[in-house]
Amino acid sequence: MEQMAVSTSAFHPEDDEFDRNCPRICGVCGDKATGFHFNAMTCEGCKGFFRRSMKKKANFTCPFNGNCSITKDNRRHCQACRLKRCQDIGMMKEFILTDEEVQRKKEIILKRKEEEAIKEAKKPKLSDDQEKTIALLMEAHRKTYDESYSDFNKFRPPVRSSSEMEASGQSFPIESPRDLCSADYFGSFNSSPSDGCRLSMDMSQIAKSHFSSFFGIPQDDSGNSKEDSTLSMLPHLADLVSYSIQKVIGFAKAIPGFRELSADDQISLLKSSAIEIIMLRSNQSFTLEDMSWSCGNEFKYNINDVTKAGHSLELLEPLIKFQAGLKNLNLHEEEHVLLMAICLLSPDRSGLQDRARVERIQDKLSETLQVYIRVKHPPPGNWLLYPKMIQKLTDLRSLSDEHAKQYRSLTFHPAHNMQLTPLLLEVFSNDDAK
Repeated sequence: MEQMAVSTSAFHPEDDEFDRNCPRICGVCGDKATGFHFNAMTCEGCKGFFRRSMKKKANFTCPFNGNCSITKDNRRHCQACRLKRCQDIGMMKEFILTDEEVQRKKEIILKRKEEEAIKEAKKPKLSDDQEKTIALLMEAHRKTYDESYSDFNKFRPPVRSSSEMEASGQSFPIESPRDLCSADYFGSFNSSPSDGCRLSMDMSQIAKSHFSSFFGIPQDDSGNSKEDSTLSMLPHLADLVSYSIQKVIGFAKAIPGFRELSADDQISLLKSSAIEIIMLRSNQSFTLEDMSWSCGNEFKYNINDVTKAGHSLELLEPLIKFQAGLKNLNLHEEEHVLLMAICLLSPDRSGLQDRARVERIQDKLSETLQVYIRVKHPPPGNWLLYPKMIQKLTDLRSLSDEHAKQYRSLTFHPAHNMQLTPLLLEVFSNDDAK
């Protein structure tokens, strides 16, 4: 066992008050001091000399004039003056521990080290494999989520009334290619209800009958939201969600184990979870201040915009609650990407052939998330954070079901159906059962 260096001096109350930034100089010989020993700041050499002298009850005599100057180099020349110097700076024999006290102190130190080692061993740690998984997911998310939102200029332009455009202070391109869009915001228009969401404006106090007027959604005489027969925002948002699906596919490929699944299972997972992942991604641009999605300097979306893409209050009201509740969890980016991966790798998705394998992948991701929260997310923010995050996945299912219902209704109209991209028609073609 490694030999322990144990101070044989009693604890001195001035230890805690000593300025660690000041140079420590031995008060006896001027050598580098190691701390307070027997009531004075000394080096190890003078500490040992004083302890031995007191235990032996030594009686030294100075061979000179009794007033020798003690230095690091000559301190062995005159023991009498060295001992006198020790006493002059305040070293006291009462502070010397007995052999029994020294042994007890060693045992206490050893026990404390053992307890700390056991505590450290029990402390949760991310394994190398878990660290690697998080790094892969983070890299994939950053590659598939463009925070500049520059691709939004490639979508078919958003169309609003001139008064709305003036109020929002936005300018939009007149022409843009059809099939490029950054998916993060259509998903933002589809989010889920959540308990305990704390909003800067209390959504729980807004009755459903007042929701439309609160967010400026046009209403008819009966208080129902008016359906915009032209759906002026549908082309833009269709491009946006189509592009988002492409990004979700890119993210999914980076999830460890996903590409080892059969092609059919990969497709089933992507088609059934795409809108939910988009909803999760969109939270990155959601702002609590005005309950909108701010995408760079040019693009900003609110609830009224989504109604102009064919969605109603049955989706929009829980959407806002979900987005606000998720935002208020203050997730780390690592937690956010893990939640997306867990959502995508759900073994209860319809059409899966190897559910057990999907479940094993999800279990690893869930364990990684739980360990990350315990290790990296400090209290009080980590309190019940994992179950709160898993509840968001349940909320997403409800929103996904409502989105599927409203999507089917939308495709009943040929004019609206023609505004959708082939990718949207393919991915959302089998939303009936999830």
